[in-house]
Amino acid sequence: MGTLVDPAFVQAPEHRPKSTGTEEAVGIPLIDLSPLLHSPIPATGSAATPAISSLLAEVEAACRDWGFFQVINHGVPSELLDNLMAASKGFFALPAEEKRRVRKDEVNPLGYFDTEHTKNVRDWKEVFDFTVQEPPVIPALAEPRTAEFLTFKNRWPEYPPGFGEACDKYAKAVNELAFKLLELIALTLGLPAKRLNGFFKDQSSIIRLNRYPPCPSPHLALGVGRHKDGGALTILAQDDVGGLDVKRRSDGEWIRVKPIPNSYIINIGDTFQVWSNDKYESAEHRVSVNSERERLSIPFFFNPAQYVTVQPLVELIDEKNPVKYNAYKWGEFYKTRQNGNFKKLEVENIQIYHFKKAV
Repeated sequence: MGTLVDPAFVQAPEHRPKSTGTEEAVGIPLIDLSPLLHSPIPATGSAATPAISSLLAEVEAACRDWGFFQVINHGVPSELLDNLMAASKGFFALPAEEKRRVRKDEVNPLGYFDTEHTKNVRDWKEVFDFTVQEPPVIPALAEPRTAEFLTFKNRWPEYPPGFGEACDKYAKAVNELAFKLLELIALTLGLPAKRLNGFFKDQSSIIRLNRYPPCPSPHLALGVGRHKDGGALTILAQDDVGGLDVKRRSDGEWIRVKPIPNSYIINIGDTFQVWSNDKYESAEHRVSVNSERERLSIPFFFNPAQYVTVQPLVELIDEKNPVKYNAYKWGEFYKTRQNGNFKKLEVENIQIYHFKKAV
């Protein structure tokens, strides 16, 4: 990344990071998922045990009030994350030319990249992306316009040894957690637990390895600029450095999410906001950097199949809650969003408010 901040990294004055001070982590819900270790998720909310009912109330409040929460006792073995963090460090330590052998492009969004843009400003980071399901199957009759979709094919580096295995084992475990969270959130909406599972039959989910190097001017640049995630859910693991900031809805202040050992940070994405017809809102967040230590994080972006049509769920629509969004195809939306990662655009990349119905 060099020793000086290139103008491409510099945020507009109103978006430059400021100290989060004593506001760190205040109010962000911490949810204990241990009831799921003792009781299965019920088919409907009415069949929930008292412990599960209490858990559902916590999840509902977190989704409604924050769109962000942290979970502990989630069931993902800690050694799988430890192994992936070690593999990630090994990969990012490789020479630049070696990492770029597996560079992603505008056709296949998987592999290495170090010039990503958010809101048309370059991010202070390097990444490696892989999918949990390769390749996601697109049935021939389901969507004839497959040219509008991205091609998913994992690009595995030759080094470090065991890199792909560490990725694969971690992906399987966190994918199980994703479905548990999906079912819990479905229940909080008054839906059957498995109501949304079919949307993920041929999921286009991505796991990203993020490295944020020390930055000589952390007051000017961001690891990732302010944004909302486009998919259904994000499940984030981070190291002990910290840097994830969430915008608090009550006053618009940026709140630092304090790292908690063996926890995951969960955030609602735009897809869930549309499905819930705005009952749950995706949360704006960003990543701040520092001048002394690198930071590693691993988000799991839980995304539906590319051929899925995203629209408000019919069960949540009535006279008091009319349809607030026009339908769109997830794969086309995702591909358009990805285009903004590779180059600075003249306009803001596509957002779900572009599909908002006029009131």
